[in-house]
Amino acid sequence: MRKLILILLLVTGLLGSEIIIKSSDYSVDVTVERIKTIVTKKGLGVFAIVDHQKNAAEVDMKLGASKVIIFGNPKMGTAFMHQDIRAGLDLPLRVLVYEDNDAQVKIAYRNGTWLKDHHEIEAPELINKLNGALDKITTKAGAKTK
Repeated sequence: MRKLILILLLVTGLLGSEIIIKSSDYSVDVTVERIKTIVTKKGLGVFAIVDHQKNAAEVDMKLGASKVIIFGNPKMGTAFMHQDIRAGLDLPLRVLVYEDNDAQVKIAYRNGTWLKDHHEIEAPELINKLNGALDKITTKAGAKTK
């Protein structure tokens, strides 16, 4: 019973925060490079890659493999920010790629609905486009081609 409650709380928390988590068939480094390649081919800009594991090591701390790739489409981001400049707090887009406690590589990102729910944005077409793009990018980056 206790495990069931814990699982329900975890699922509720994930749904409430609109974080989507997928598995990757590749290492953290390869998955991030695949995301970078995909978004670049789509004409999006890659602004930075943050290596959390490396940063932790620089302060003599340990952390599993974990990187954030920051990328975006300035045209889309500007459209959101025209409606609410505070959306800039959540833009450009970020995808976290990390190794979990079971040594499985995961891809995590916020559903685009986050922007609508936390800012004064009414752009359902753009939100749908953003969600579709994030889903395709992360699915393609994490799945081995057959």
